[in-house]
Amino acid sequence: MSVQETTAVAHCDRLAQAIRAFRGPAHRTEHWGERLAEVLGGGGRLLAAGNGGGAAQAQHRTAEIVGRYRDDRPPFSAIALHADTSATAAIANDYGVDEVFARQVRAHGRPGDVLMLLSTSGASANLLSAAAAGRGAGLRVWALTGPAPNPLLAGSDEALCVAAPAAATVQELHLVAVHMICAAFDAALERRHG
Repeated sequence: MSVQETTAVAHCDRLAQAIRAFRGPAHRTEHWGERLAEVLGGGGRLLAAGNGGGAAQAQHRTAEIVGRYRDDRPPFSAIALHADTSATAAIANDYGVDEVFARQVRAHGRPGDVLMLLSTSGASANLLSAAAAGRGAGLRVWALTGPAPNPLLAGSDEALCVAAPAAATVQELHLVAVHMICAAFDAALERRHG
């Protein structure tokens, strides 16, 4: 077996181990999908944020709310807070990086909306500030993080923590969680309107 094959197999083994551990808390994705169907179906909004890979997953999440996951359905309001580059650059310049998401949460969030934060470390200062701003504005704050305990877990209303030592594995399971939330969201919408 070559070094490349060994590296690939080791990656798959780490992912398989992490997904086995993930099966226990994964039921939270069903609850989140159902709750999101209630909020968005009632005219509420999803705000999502992350840094780096978390930003990519947050944008993936909002794209599947505004667009679709599998089947055609009406669009719903979802905003990836990092995607407005002019706003993020201006806020970072004028107020500091820690305020990049919090200021947008205060601008766009309304009581009852959902704020989803994605972080492999669960310790990013700008996400912690966003969580505090969300809770202060009456939003429901959900976090997808890496291993617990972490500060974002403590600062959120609900969290799903991935027990994996590698950031790449955490991000891969965050994508799994995003898709599970999408499936639960669509199923809940179908029950509501089916």
